[in-house]
Amino acid sequence: MKLSIITLENVTSGQKELPSQCTEAYRPILIKRAVHALQSVARQAYGAHPDAGKRHSSKLSKRRRKYRGCYGFGISRVNRKILSRRGTRFFWVGAFSPQTRGGRRSHPPKAEKQFDQKINKKENRKAIRSALAATLNRSMVIERGHTVPETYPFIITSDFENLTKTKNVENVLKVIGFNDELKRSVLKKIRAGMGTLRGRRYQRKKGLLLVVGDACPLQKSASNIAGIDVVPVSALNAEVLAPGAMAGRVTLMTEKAVDILKEKKLFI
Repeated sequence: MKLSIITLENVTSGQKELPSQCTEAYRPILIKRAVHALQSVARQAYGAHPDAGKRHSSKLSKRRRKYRGCYGFGISRVNRKILSRRGTRFFWVGAFSPQTRGGRRSHPPKAEKQFDQKINKKENRKAIRSALAATLNRSMVIERGHTVPETYPFIITSDFENLTKTKNVENVLKVIGFNDELKRSVLKKIRAGMGTLRGRRYQRKKGLLLVVGDACPLQKSASNIAGIDVVPVSALNAEVLAPGAMAGRVTLMTEKAVDILKEKKLFI
């Protein structure tokens, strides 16, 4: 499969043969597994305090002839603590037991729980290759909701990596046909649900993915553009290529990134 190489002025300067990693079959189930494996590693452990609900002196005897026991009083046999007493008569309140006020929970979340989901190396590499091939499928990219130019997919020259100004990056993207896509990723909506109270008030759509060869000025200059991610080709993963396990993200690779992908035989 060959793609056109365009300059920063949107002029075709030649063609380049894509490596075999870009011809993988579409495997949605495998991509979903790889994305979930990455997301599970990022989950933060949470749980109740081990002593929560167990800090009461709530020993209660059930024996017949013990004056501090509950035998013969017609009350349920749950753990209780003495709130007050008058002679041998006690006023108990429930404690410690799961169904009582101030008691422990029956099955609280435990901080030692492991959320990690494993995936084999070969499966993960195949998922990355599949998601990478899906980004070059124009129909899948449009179906995902992106707005792309008529000439998509294509490769951009390596000069794109040397841009140091955010304004220059935006101008180049508009010239090569991603003006509508930039407008789409700027829009944000208020999230539904309790996330609005927890620092996740707004949602914004994922926009363009820029794949570069190595560390370059573009990583900093494009970082402030809404919806855009700049990732070195060696750091690609299933979640970046298919956010939310939905393959077909609009992707723009530089000429240098394609060369590194081919020379180093990444993800094979």
